[in-house]
Amino acid sequence: MPLTPLDIHNKEFSRRLRGYDEDEVNEFLDQVIKDYESLIRENKEIQNQMLALQERLNHFTNIEETLSKTIIVAQEAADEVRSNAKKEAQLIIKEAEKNADRIVNDSLNKSRKVSLEVEELKKQASIYRARFRTLVEAQLELLTQDGWDTLDSNASRDPERELLRG
Repeated sequence: MPLTPLDIHNKEFSRRLRGYDEDEVNEFLDQVIKDYESLIRENKEIQNQMLALQERLNHFTNIEETLSKTIIVAQEAADEVRSNAKKEAQLIIKEAEKNADRIVNDSLNKSRKVSLEVEELKKQASIYRARFRTLVEAQLELLTQDGWDTLDSNASRDPERELLRG
């Protein structure tokens, strides 16, 4: 058990002949008591400072651990966001490719239909032209026949026609 200032103060020494000067011993003991009390106070202060520093260290250690965990969570969240963004981008690209394919296929089908319609219209125009040519040729042939000359001469003899001409 450690010695206390009170133990030093209450210490009694036995007396002998030719012993130490009692006043000198008491003064020395008083000085030892003061120094010992000072050391005890200083030790207490140091212990209190050490406890305060230990508390601060623990506090900063907790902050460091929290920050570490926060950084890890933030990194995981960032990785997850990046991964989700990549997946979403891939889905958007696939959807766009599907739409593009559909649009191209629709356009090709419409182009084929228009081509077929154009071909059909060309055929119909060709048929119409051939029929019209045949009709015009038939009419021209009728006009070039000899029978028109006799009609023309008969018309000049017809009095009604004369009236109409005249």
